[in-house]
Amino acid sequence: MTALLPSQLVYQTGAEVFWWIGPIVILVVIPLLDLSIGLDGSNPKDEYYDILSNDRYYRWCTYLVIPIQLLGLAIASAMWAGDELRVADKLGLAVTLGFVSGIGINAAHELGHRAEHLERWLAKVSLAPSGYGHFFIEHNRGHHVRVATPEDPASARLGESLWEFLPRSISGSFYSAIVLERTRLARKGERWWSVGNHILQAWAMTVVLFGALVVAFGVQVLPWLVIQALFGFCLLETVNYVEHYGLLRARRSNGMYARCSPRDSWNSDHLVTNIFLFHLQRHSDHHANPGRRYQTLRTFDQAPQLPAGYAAMIVLALVPPVWRRVMDPRVLAHYGGNVELANILPRKRNRILTAHGATG
Repeated sequence: MTALLPSQLVYQTGAEVFWWIGPIVILVVIPLLDLSIGLDGSNPKDEYYDILSNDRYYRWCTYLVIPIQLLGLAIASAMWAGDELRVADKLGLAVTLGFVSGIGINAAHELGHRAEHLERWLAKVSLAPSGYGHFFIEHNRGHHVRVATPEDPASARLGESLWEFLPRSISGSFYSAIVLERTRLARKGERWWSVGNHILQAWAMTVVLFGALVVAFGVQVLPWLVIQALFGFCLLETVNYVEHYGLLRARRSNGMYARCSPRDSWNSDHLVTNIFLFHLQRHSDHHANPGRRYQTLRTFDQAPQLPAGYAAMIVLALVPPVWRRVMDPRVLAHYGGNVELANILPRKRNRILTAHGATG
């Protein structure tokens, strides 16, 4: 709802800080609520699985993100096109809408995992404001296959800062999506420039959306649309950074990676962030069982636990020394003190092994 609130809050209170309500809610209010309300480690009972999975209330929670997202973007575009706001206020509104687009990517993440044709199309629509349509391909067929391995661009490595991770993950995920979709099309005997190309379908939705807003409100809205898209997909990639930092799947005797288990994703049972992010923090169960709908995800004792919810961990990730002080010992503890079992940033590998008395 932060997509729709800024103008009314500023109008009612006169406080221009509300143009920045998106980052205020996500980076300040939600972490404080997590801290005060705490954890919910309860799991849905197995006998309720089918009832929960088929309860359409939970589906509509993801569906409704999309019209709110698009309406908020249209309202913001009308304000960006006018002369009433200062540049700083327009920037705050762009950042707020960017955070909304980031949450929209999370809704797309849930919808994109479903087998239903409608939900998979809605996932592409929800990705349109962020211009990150290739996520639809890379996440399902790339990240879920290679998660918690050095080959996965979206799995952060021990010793890697967020600012190193972002360009690697953004570029690597883009390239991986292109390769995966090109391979799929070739297998079907289709060319890249075909209507069956899922990436082009998703990107076309962004072009149509941005084009319609430019036609309606003028070309001056385009830079602000780009800024909100940038913040949207950077928020997604920051969450990716948190989800698998330093974790590495075990290898079988044949050299192949073992099946993804709950031990290969950071988990969090902080209640408030789980509500706002469709239980994304129960990430261990999601990767171990990607077919489960978000309302049925469980917490596991063997899953490594974050010290705070994703919202608070995003704030920590922005300051690499603080992040390393908090998270590196937890990675080490997760592997029983054996740092060689972690996914280590290659250029820091020798330094990290030496620091922990390992030989590599």
